[in-house]
Amino acid sequence: MTTTTVPGVSGAARACTGSIFAKTLYDNRRVFTAWALATGVLAMMYGAFYPQTSKDSLSSVPKAMEGFGLNDSSSAAGYLQGPVFGLLIPLLATFYGAATGARMISADEESGYLDLLLAHPLGRTRLLLHRFAALATGAVVIAAAVLAGMLLIRSSAKLDTISIGHFTAQATHLALLTILFGALATGLGAATGKGRPAVFGVTAGIGVAGYALYGFAPQIGADWLGHLTPYHYYIAGEPLKNGFRLADIAVLIAITAALITAGAWRLNHRDLAR
Repeated sequence: MTTTTVPGVSGAARACTGSIFAKTLYDNRRVFTAWALATGVLAMMYGAFYPQTSKDSLSSVPKAMEGFGLNDSSSAAGYLQGPVFGLLIPLLATFYGAATGARMISADEESGYLDLLLAHPLGRTRLLLHRFAALATGAVVIAAAVLAGMLLIRSSAKLDTISIGHFTAQATHLALLTILFGALATGLGAATGKGRPAVFGVTAGIGVAGYALYGFAPQIGADWLGHLTPYHYYIAGEPLKNGFRLADIAVLIAITAALITAGAWRLNHRDLAR
């Protein structure tokens, strides 16, 4: 495969300038590392509290919050699907996707760097796909850090009733959710040409609204509304109890592909001049 030398920086990054994908990974290495470490450590901290929980703790959970999975601490899987994988981690995944996706195309166009990139023999679709692949790699690293953290405390936190395979399934669903919101932000920036703050704000807003809809829909007797959000396909199938949910995985992948395809199509058909 031929590579196109692109504008880069001196030093170690010089080796990465032949590939947009590699250079994006290099430029965002600190961002990806910080997100992975922070998410993994927070998951470990909250997971480690499981031995201190009891059935009595359920009485203090407001009924309105039960849709977020906070009504079951009778088992390790039930507990983790609440505050850890049902509340904290998916919101972090949403914000990672929004923040990082807003950097992929919008930041370059906002700064004028996109024109410099595209002055080289580099197609718009190829640029978007390389950027998105780097974002997806970061999402996989985050999911791997969460998985490693859970396995590290699995015995000491009495989480060993959950198999390694089921932990892996939950981490896979997490990676796909994260990538989906990254696709939304990347595609939105590519399609509209809006600046990074606007793309981040819209993506994060959609994510938070979707999360609230998923959690509160059961309280108004409209469970079907939750099916309209990606969070349903992320955790409603309870991967920690049931393992990989292939139908849910397929839906998350399909939505991601549609968002990136739409963003690439629009990027190729709009005037980038400001």
